[in-house]
Amino acid sequence: MDKLIEKKGLQRKHLYWIAGGAVALLIACWLLFGNHDSTLRVAATDLTISEARLAEFKDYVRLSGQVVPIQVVQLSPEEGGIVTERVAEEGTMVRKGDVIIRLRNSNLDLQILNAEAELAEKQNLLRNTQVAMQQDRLNNQLEQAQLAMDTERKLRTYRQQERLYGERLVSRENYLQAEEDYRLAQRKQGLISQRLRQDSIYRSVQMDQMEDNLANMRTNVVLVRERKQKLEVRATIDGELGLLDVELGQSITPGQKIGQINDLSDYKIEAQVDEHYIDRVRTGLSASFVRGEQEYKLGVRKVYPEVRQGKFRTDFTFRGPRPENIRSGQTYYLNLELGQSEQAVLIPRGAFFQTTGGQWIFVLSRDGRTAFRRSIKVGRQNPQYYEVTEGLEPGERVITSGYEAFGDNQRLEIKQ
Repeated sequence: MDKLIEKKGLQRKHLYWIAGGAVALLIACWLLFGNHDSTLRVAATDLTISEARLAEFKDYVRLSGQVVPIQVVQLSPEEGGIVTERVAEEGTMVRKGDVIIRLRNSNLDLQILNAEAELAEKQNLLRNTQVAMQQDRLNNQLEQAQLAMDTERKLRTYRQQERLYGERLVSRENYLQAEEDYRLAQRKQGLISQRLRQDSIYRSVQMDQMEDNLANMRTNVVLVRERKQKLEVRATIDGELGLLDVELGQSITPGQKIGQINDLSDYKIEAQVDEHYIDRVRTGLSASFVRGEQEYKLGVRKVYPEVRQGKFRTDFTFRGPRPENIRSGQTYYLNLELGQSEQAVLIPRGAFFQTTGGQWIFVLSRDGRTAFRRSIKVGRQNPQYYEVTEGLEPGERVITSGYEAFGDNQRLEIKQ
C-alpha cells in the first residue's frame, strides 16, 4: 500500500495566512501612527497665499456716495386750480417770491363774491341795529324824563295835601291818595332807571358781539382774497428749479407735488451703507475722499434707520473746502472712519470668507507643502484687511482665495 508523502516547506495555504497577517499589521500601524485627515491635492498656482502680520488696523468702510443739494424744497400749491401759465422752466435759477406757475379757480372767485356780499349784509344789519338801539335809548330817556316830572308834580300835590290835612281843610282820604300817588311815581321812576341800566348793559354786550362777528367776517374776506393770491405758485427759497411736472390746462389739487427747488448754496453727499454697520454708524463720524491730489473732509450729518435691500441711507456734509467743480449727481468714493486705529493681526481680504464666514482658514506648514484647517475668529474688517483676534500668529501663511473646490477636506497637499 502506497504512503502519502508530506511536502516540506511553505505551502500555498501558508502564504494566504502570511499575507493576511501583513495586511492586518499595516492597518494597525496606520491606525496607530497614520494621519487620518482627508487630504486633497491642489496646485500652488491656483491658490492665493497671504501672510498674517501685526500692523495698524484702520477701522473704516469704503462707500460710494452721490452729490446732492444741501436742501430740496418741494413745490405744492396751497390752492387747487387749472394751470394757465408756466412762468419758469426746469433748470432756471429762481429767487424767493418769484412766480413759477399761475392757476385759475372759478369756485374760489365765487367764494370771494359770496364772502364780500355776506360782509356787506352784516354791515347793513349792524348799522340798522345801531339805529334801532339809539332810537330805543332815546325813547327810554324820554320816558324817564316824563316820569321824573310826574314824580315832582305828585310830590308837590302830596305836600299841599299834607299841609291842608294838617289844617283840617281836606279829608284824610285825599291826603292818603296824594301820598300813594307820590310813592307810586317814585317806584316807577326807580324801575325805569333800573330798566335803562339793564338795557344799556344788554345793548353793550349785543353791540360787542356784532362787532366781533363783523370783524371775523372782515378777516374771512381778507383770507379768501389771500387765497386768490395763492393761485400764483411762488418759489419759497433761492435756488434752481430742478423739476416742474405740470402742463397747461392741467388740474392741480391742493398739496399736490408739482416740482422741487434745489438749494445750491451748499452740497451734501448721500451714501448707502451695508446693514452690517448699522449699529456703528452715528452722527458726527468723520469721512474723507481724495479728488485730484487733495483730500476733502466730511462728517456724518444724518443716519436714516430704515433698511432697504440690505442697506441704509446716510448723509454727509463737508468740513472745510469743497471741490471747485462739484455738481449734483457726481459720485465720490468715501472712506468712513468707524473707530480709532489699533495694532492687530491682519490678513488680506479674500474669497475664503464667503465660505468660512471668518470661522476657520487653511494655514500652511513651514515648508509650504501642506495646509491644515484651523479655527480662527475674525473681528473688524475694512476694504483691505480682516482683523484676526484668535487663531493666528504674525508670520503664519494662510490661503485667502476661494474654498469652493476644497469640499470638506481637512488637509491640502500643495503641488509646487
